[in-house]
Amino acid sequence: MRIIAGQFKGRKILEPSDKKTRPLKDLVKESIFNIINHSKKLDLNLKNSNILDLFSGVGSFGLEALSREASNVIFVENYTVSLLILKKNVKNFKLEEKCKIIDADIFNDFDFKTLKKKINIIFLDPPFKEKNISLILSKIKEANILDKNGIIIIHRNFKENDLFPELKILEEKKYGLSKILFCKF
Repeated sequence: MRIIAGQFKGRKILEPSDKKTRPLKDLVKESIFNIINHSKKLDLNLKNSNILDLFSGVGSFGLEALSREASNVIFVENYTVSLLILKKNVKNFKLEEKCKIIDADIFNDFDFKTLKKKINIIFLDPPFKEKNISLILSKIKEANILDKNGIIIIHRNFKENDLFPELKILEEKKYGLSKILFCKF
């Protein structure tokens, strides 16, 4: 796994050796950023954006965003193995000042209202088996943290038939086992 573009292009991202973490594949990550930068359906500029990376794993999405000039990233993760590697990755890239790492269970221990700024991009990459994503979406909406032009990007298994009635799906793409949804409230 590596950084695809920007300031850190080509640099490797440390990965866990266990099978509990499902890192974002480079092809999928590259496609997501191409859509962010070029889709006419999104009114968004990645440069200087505030990013919220939920179920962030080792930080692949957030680190890529920072390499491409996002302003800052808030990572939320609670799996200890991934959390340790995420902290190493942030340190290796010397991005401590642009990152906040929160060790919390998104469902039970994290209050979105504690975020003190509007978020431009929320990247939601829960385990594929997770079925309770609407709970997270309702907490995000209630906290009113998404900027008016902000988007929520959801990474799911292509076989999942999730229904998110609270969201307007702007674009949906499939890559191998992955399905990426670009959404707004």
